Amino acid sequence: MSDIQPPISAATLVLMRDRAGAPPDILMVERAKAMVFAGGALVFPGGRVDPGDRALAAELGGDHEDMPSRIAAIRETIEEAGVPVGLTPMPDAATLTALRAGLHAGETLGVLLDRHGLALDLDALTWFARWLPAHAHLRIFDTRFYLARAPRDVAAATVDATENVRLFWASAAQVLADCDAGRATVIFPTRRNLERLAQYASFDEAVAAAHAFPPRTITPWSEVRDGVPHLCIPDDLGYPVASEVLTAAVRG
Repeated sequence: MSDIQPPISAATLVLMRDRAGAPPDILMVERAKAMVFAGGALVFPGGRVDPGDRALAAELGGDHEDMPSRIAAIRETIEEAGVPVGLTPMPDAATLTALRAGLHAGETLGVLLDRHGLALDLDALTWFARWLPAHAHLRIFDTRFYLARAPRDVAAATVDATENVRLFWASAAQVLADCDAGRATVIFPTRRNLERLAQYASFDEAVAAAHAFPPRTITPWSEVRDGVPHLCIPDDLGYPVASEVLTAAVRG
């Protein structure tokens, strides 16, 4: 019998805002230490694809996995950070507060959109990556990563104070520097994606680079290199660092 658990479908959103003369900022959230998955780590907003996301995708005519994942990424970003991405028209502050409160109360995004006269703009999200680990004895998430530009003229992002305890904007390079200095922690997929994002000088450059690579699923594997076990990923998908010493890699 295999020790690998069935994967859980998930989605995450890399929310970026350009800065004049500097690399773009990225929205990061810090997971509560008590969380089973990635407790205490910095992550991009996101979470599981839930039945309501699938039902809304089916209602909209989507019968594949990408549409529910995009919906989940939008929903989770509203829940966790209070940022309305992929909605049209852009909700005002009062409507956004009501949307977030409804989601926290367990209402589905589809019901809330209908109530407030909103629709989804799924093209606001750009496919970036898909990661599906294969390690045993740990919870496995089949996670789709999307890029999105941070909307202008909306209320400031605020932490949900449930699953997450802090959120902040920083460049990918700054987040990596904080981790290297011991001020923060990221798990292996987040580190690799931050290294990839650190190459881009703007949101548009990140989107162009994302379009340059096929949407292949990344499943890390262990391999001995120069006598030392490494955790590895493909080296042809835009990641500048494609391996890490296994004992140093932080996993969920």
